Amino acid sequence: MAVMRCAYQVCGLVLLTLLLLASLPSTTLAAATLKARAANAFGRERISINAGWRFQRFTSNPDSLSYNTLKSFVLPSANDFVAGSKKQRPSGAAPGSDVKFVQGSFDDSSWTQLNLPHDWAIKGPFGAPGVSGGMGKLPSNGVGWYRKNLSFTADDSKKTVYLDVDGAMSYAAVWLNGKLVGGWPFGYASFRLDLTPYLKVGSDNILAIRLDNPTDNSRWYPGGGIYRNVWLVKVDPVHVGQYGTYVTTPKVSAQSATVNLTVTVENTGTDAKQVDVVTTIHPIDASTGQSGTEVATFPKASANLKGGAKQSLSGSITITNPALWGPVPAQKPNLYLARTTVSTKDGTPLDTYETEFGIRSITYDINKGILVNNQAVRVQGTCNHHDLGSLGAAFNIVAARRQLEALQEMGSNALRTSHNPPAPEFLELADKMGFMVLDEIFDCWSQRKTTNDFHLIFDDWSEPDLRNFLRRDRNHPSIIAWSIGNEVGEQGSASGGTIASRLKGIVQAEDPTRQITAAMNAASAGSAMAQQIDIPGLNYQGEGTGTSTNSAFPAFRKQFPNRMLWTTESSSAVSSRGVYMFPVTSANSATVGDNSGGNPSAMQVSDYGLYATSWGSSPDKVFEQQDKYPYVAGEFVWTGWDYIGEPTPYNARSSYFGIIDLAGFKKDRFWIYQARWNPTVKMAHILPHWTWPNRVGQVTPVHVFSSADEAELFVDGKSQGRIKKAAQSTYRFRWDKVTYQPGEVKVVTYKNGQEWATETKKTAGDAVGLKVVAEKNVTGIYADGVDLAFVSVAVVDKDGALVPGASNTVTWKVEGAGEIVSTDNGDATDMTSFGSLSRKVFGGLGLAIVRAKGTGEIKLTVETAGLKAGSLTLVGK
Repeated sequence: MAVMRCAYQVCGLVLLTLLLLASLPSTTLAAATLKARAANAFGRERISINAGWRFQRFTSNPDSLSYNTLKSFVLPSANDFVAGSKKQRPSGAAPGSDVKFVQGSFDDSSWTQLNLPHDWAIKGPFGAPGVSGGMGKLPSNGVGWYRKNLSFTADDSKKTVYLDVDGAMSYAAVWLNGKLVGGWPFGYASFRLDLTPYLKVGSDNILAIRLDNPTDNSRWYPGGGIYRNVWLVKVDPVHVGQYGTYVTTPKVSAQSATVNLTVTVENTGTDAKQVDVVTTIHPIDASTGQSGTEVATFPKASANLKGGAKQSLSGSITITNPALWGPVPAQKPNLYLARTTVSTKDGTPLDTYETEFGIRSITYDINKGILVNNQAVRVQGTCNHHDLGSLGAAFNIVAARRQLEALQEMGSNALRTSHNPPAPEFLELADKMGFMVLDEIFDCWSQRKTTNDFHLIFDDWSEPDLRNFLRRDRNHPSIIAWSIGNEVGEQGSASGGTIASRLKGIVQAEDPTRQITAAMNAASAGSAMAQQIDIPGLNYQGEGTGTSTNSAFPAFRKQFPNRMLWTTESSSAVSSRGVYMFPVTSANSATVGDNSGGNPSAMQVSDYGLYATSWGSSPDKVFEQQDKYPYVAGEFVWTGWDYIGEPTPYNARSSYFGIIDLAGFKKDRFWIYQARWNPTVKMAHILPHWTWPNRVGQVTPVHVFSSADEAELFVDGKSQGRIKKAAQSTYRFRWDKVTYQPGEVKVVTYKNGQEWATETKKTAGDAVGLKVVAEKNVTGIYADGVDLAFVSVAVVDKDGALVPGASNTVTWKVEGAGEIVSTDNGDATDMTSFGSLSRKVFGGLGLAIVRAKGTGEIKLTVETAGLKAGSLTLVGK
């Protein structure tokens, strides 16, 4: 499997290639994003145009345009992804040419100047009119216009010039020099438009992009704006097409691997051309991201292309002793590069196109689950929405990598892209870091979930969106299956089978190497939809919804004895970091409520990790139920990180589902998952904290998470008993009758009779100051517009210990060559703008995200009334 990536020339421009060295530390990574890999690149330029846009958002329609008026001109943009009859662009003038925002004469100097990626809603304020808590209460709605001036040379006029947009939310329409080029309505799709007919030589080409984000268009926070990267691609008229390579590895062993390649070459010119196509294979050095010496070459293929024609050429080679791609930690995510060169018959190179790929096999075993390279790998996955916390939907590779690194530390090896295509760079990170990916496209089909969601355009766009998604992503070795839907309304009806069959047919036509799944929370084993799904994906049904242990696994196993099963969504446990409610349930799972782990006045949920939604379960119950059915391939937990919107069970700003909170601080559940998923880590984690001035003399249960098989708790040196692990699926040790007194609690754990891990928690003293620390002790930030530093502040006592109940309002100040992009504290109820430099800490902790504006010192100071200030100096470089 492979990931397509174009070779390109620098041409004196700073290019955000993003990901060439994603296996390196984030500071090194950020520097690498500025480097273009231009070696042996001919004829092709891929140029970032993220910088220097003008933007204006309107809360009411400023131009009388709408998707309905633009639709007939936008639909032809998807013709390359439609198998049947194509849409013809109407004759005559296209709408919008008279709108002032598309004109070169329009004065946009009063508009906001910014760089992409951009999320227009994330700075708030919260409480946006007409925007529900489900969508995060932020102003994601409205019409947004973006304008940018482009320059083209006489040489450019001889080329084909494309606009590549990795993601724009939503109903994008694009004009160049006052002419409507086309558009794409699905906000999560990447798309390409041909600018060639509309450009002119000179520096006064006006590119204008209109977005239209309605209210009630999502169940979670969608963001607003051009929130992913945007590129100009300049190529010879004869070139490798969009997503123009497809690599498969049908036979794989440690000794040899068969690699098949299909290359699609197109001629956008008018003259016929005869060309040769040659592809060489190179290993990629994981430590540098650079390709090495050629190890194989596909036989030369030739094409005779008429003007306007495309031709696909296929070849096959064998690589001996291949370095296989596989998920960590048991395997290594080795990658190769396929370099495809298109040349004239006399050897003049016209185009070079690069494809990163991995050699690996995937088997869907009905008893062992997923086999990668014939090794069983249990799916230890999480579901995650696309926002990056206080950065919003605007994609940033450093922030995305931070999220994945935390999940990997926990022991997670799989990601579900809930419930939409991710940024291309997200998948490249997964490839390089060794995650498996369940790549998902639709949250709804024809039946709506919200008034203005994808159901409005499903009939017109489900085919092109699905084909586009598959061709873009199918070369990623990390992807192990495709998901065609999440909890769609058609689950129980005959139409569910009909639509699933059509979508499955598209997947099989575009990528027959992987199976499809769908996340089903209500479909029975006998439903028409379930009949069409290669891997029945069960949301909560397998473990039993709520407190029930009535599992759907046996029914699906009986109905589909030759199909692998897995849990596409599990748990839906909810909690607020560092908040604990008493009394604590004695059950291993309880439904959250006002007297069951929930505090409706504070809108917080206990962090004991035992409380879940009415359909969900605690991790403890999920583990127990999964282990009853060892043929189940594993689970994707809802969710790895908190996200903006869907604030169940209270009407807050963001979710309570995350194992990690919105700011990136770990909730207690992190350690129970680490105990199960990363059991070789010598860890014992005590909860709750041990600072309870209002609970002296009251019962305060102490729980410990560990992969150990025995644990002994000591309170102020006195043993509370040594407990043996109750069952193989148990990772929680409970002492539920401990009475609180100030002092300390200590646990000593044992595995196989030997001491395993210990932890001690002490009562914190009075707060005296603030401690400021950069994550991973980062001291420098590259001034590239991409690199970030994540800096935490903690309220501490005289010994430097966290004061867990602190809620001081802190104010951040920055001097020198940097800026604070956003702040957060992980509190789902905090309606302070993410752009504010003052906010309360939550559970004693707060976060600032810092970016360098240039080279030199960046001094951060954090202050709060009555305590000693904290400071930290970073360096922009």
